[in-house]
Amino acid sequence: MEEIRKRRLVIKAFHAETVREGQENRITRAREIEVAPESFAEKADHEMIEQIRIRLVHPDQYQEETNSIMDVIPISAKVLGEIGEGVTHTVTGAYVLLTGVDVDGIQTAEFGSSEGVIEEQIAWGKAGTPKRGDELILFEVTFCAGKGQDREAVTRAHALCDEFIQQYRECLKKLRGEQCTERREFYDIERPGRKKVVIVKQVAGQGAMYDMQLFAKEPSGMAGGRSIIDMGNMPLVVTPNEYRDGILRSMQ
Repeated sequence: MEEIRKRRLVIKAFHAETVREGQENRITRAREIEVAPESFAEKADHEMIEQIRIRLVHPDQYQEETNSIMDVIPISAKVLGEIGEGVTHTVTGAYVLLTGVDVDGIQTAEFGSSEGVIEEQIAWGKAGTPKRGDELILFEVTFCAGKGQDREAVTRAHALCDEFIQQYRECLKKLRGEQCTERREFYDIERPGRKKVVIVKQVAGQGAMYDMQLFAKEPSGMAGGRSIIDMGNMPLVVTPNEYRDGILRSMQ
């Protein structure tokens, strides 16, 4: 019996031509990414978060040091449909890194932190990690004393970083699909009469730095999503295309 194709997902990639400082956070139609370093400074509430700084790390600056890397986040936007189907636009050549430390220098981490020289702290070229030569946009959070291991404060940092990325997602949605630099098409496939294969993935669900966000509105997003902890760490089923399209966001 022939295979049945279900839930078509098209991912269109737009390679970043340049990444530079600017007056606002945006992606131009020429695929230039502009970053405003002080644009989120006023978001620090001084109760959980003391300071927010945004800075660029170009490929020739990988020897610079960074605080503990809380997350590596692609810039992707849902253009048509929901996560797992329809059309997604994504940026290649640039990633956002969320980092954290508190005012006393205690790194935001659990079971080992990842502060240090950037070159040495990233597993380059793996699934979900930058390639050598990619531009890095660091969203650097300094927590108030003792808040770097507090779940509410850490979740707040993730939400603010997601708000930052959403500005680029809105720009991505406006780019013309036919001008993408790469296009890939995927289907969830059913093969009647054949064995059904299920991949079991154990995810983090223990606390501030061991959490997992699912079912957000945007790929690898936070808004509209739910924590695996808040869902009782119960088993959940996702399709291959949902997984591929970023329905899980690892907060560790």
